[in-house]
Amino acid sequence: MEIGITSFVETKPDAQTGEVISHAQRLREVVEEIILADQVGLDVFGVGEHHRKDYSASSPAMVLSAAAAQTQRIRLTSAVTVLSSADPVRVFQDFATLDGISNGRAEIMAGRGSFIESFPLFGYDLDDYDELFEQHLELLLKIRESEKVIWKGGHRPAINNLGVYPRPVQNPLPIWVGSGGRQDSAIRAGLLGLPLMLAIIGGNPINFAPLVQLYKKAAAHAGHDESQLRVGSHSIGFVGENNERAADTYFPSTMAGMNRLGRERGWAHYDRSSYDAARSFEGALYVGDPETVAQKIIHLRKHVGVTRFMLYVPLSTMPHAEVMRAIELLGTEVAPRVRKEIAKWEAETEKKFIK
Repeated sequence: MEIGITSFVETKPDAQTGEVISHAQRLREVVEEIILADQVGLDVFGVGEHHRKDYSASSPAMVLSAAAAQTQRIRLTSAVTVLSSADPVRVFQDFATLDGISNGRAEIMAGRGSFIESFPLFGYDLDDYDELFEQHLELLLKIRESEKVIWKGGHRPAINNLGVYPRPVQNPLPIWVGSGGRQDSAIRAGLLGLPLMLAIIGGNPINFAPLVQLYKKAAAHAGHDESQLRVGSHSIGFVGENNERAADTYFPSTMAGMNRLGRERGWAHYDRSSYDAARSFEGALYVGDPETVAQKIIHLRKHVGVTRFMLYVPLSTMPHAEVMRAIELLGTEVAPRVRKEIAKWEAETEKKFIK
């Protein structure tokens, strides 16, 4: 069971002070967060790609590379790379470079993304949204398979037996498929035998269990070893010293972030009752003291089947010190609880299966 952090490196106004930090400051802060995550024993750190004023990381590989040389063990991934509007050759080169700098700790999480700014920015048509993703993923996997590439598609010039360099340390370079819960995404990942990362950010997380089973069924149909499949959860949350303080600390930025995005997308107003319902044991917010957050992660592992849990913090802008403390608690108190309980549960399950 892997435990880690996801960050979109946001620069929205602070919900309490109204202060807006610069892109440069927030980028420096997230590098510090990655270094701390490594020091406290977390397994993975993911940085999301966005092309908006209120996010700093348009190039996750660059941000992760800044931390790669200052970390030892933690895996470094995009979360996600917006593959539909990216050049797969350049994506592979960037993350192969990161893999070299980190000595084999890079990963790519490929997805469609939840915003559309990158499409006009890089000259792509939104009408080709799904087809672009399929073709770009196909090319990315071909580049991973072979140093010399022969490929032809409808949205990018063909490649005729050309080499793509540098080659990564890892063979193969890990590529995950990120999904917001679409069945076709889960099926595609299963048929390709790729790890699946689910954005479980609303409702009851247990409702994702059938999607995981669909993913595994597709993988088995394609002849992949089900025991080797990996499923992750990208979930929103915050760890504090106690439940009340954690809830009160995280609420202002969460409400501000949800309502700012909600105005763009026509969502209902987000208030404290919405927040408290979401942080209940059946909800999708992982907010509380270490024991509370650990038990919710354990429940998710047992009932949905995730093998990697990534906590998305902060949502909107929060004081850097609060974010650092949440990362410290996740690594030193939450992760050990989860690993111990899951190891025990898996051993008991295996023993029952053998009998």
